[in-house]
Amino acid sequence: MTRALSPLPSPIGILPPSDGTRSNKDMRADQIRMAQNKDYLQKANVKAFIGAIAAAEGGDYNLKFGGVKGKKNDKWQFSDYKTHPGAGADGKTTAAGMYQINKSTWNEMGAKMGLSDFSPETQDLLAVEILRTIHIIDNIVAGDIDTALKAASRRWAALPQGPNEGGRYNQPYMSYEKFIDTYKKLGGSVR
Repeated sequence: MTRALSPLPSPIGILPPSDGTRSNKDMRADQIRMAQNKDYLQKANVKAFIGAIAAAEGGDYNLKFGGVKGKKNDKWQFSDYKTHPGAGADGKTTAAGMYQINKSTWNEMGAKMGLSDFSPETQDLLAVEILRTIHIIDNIVAGDIDTALKAASRRWAALPQGPNEGGRYNQPYMSYEKFIDTYKKLGGSVR
């Protein structure tokens, strides 16, 4: 005899047994989130902003940390996009791909959309998800790049903080002027 599950929530601190599947509600939320992010990717300012992030970070869809864009047979290239590729040149840093997304961010942000691979499309969607999570996607859509950079420079070390400001961290960064120039060349507009 099988006991029917109660439609009521579980008592506090007690979770129902998991069979490894996700609820339809969770799956719908994932699908909605992914569809929204795909819509954002169609917006010129968003596409230009993530393109400028990629230019600042020096990444490519198939490079781990330490890889050199355009270098043939770079030992930090990867070709298996089934999962995040893991640590790069220093054996610790897991930043990888076009936007140098680390493994913990991939796990967290990918889960919001039900993603499990590290394909170029997934990397683009993850970049948008990060922008949404730090609450600047609307600034970017509106062309308020200075406000967006203030927050984005906390996530991406190669970004400037804004006009007449350098990067936040003790490492190379793209100048504000170059970021804006790259962003505009990629089709972005500034208000």
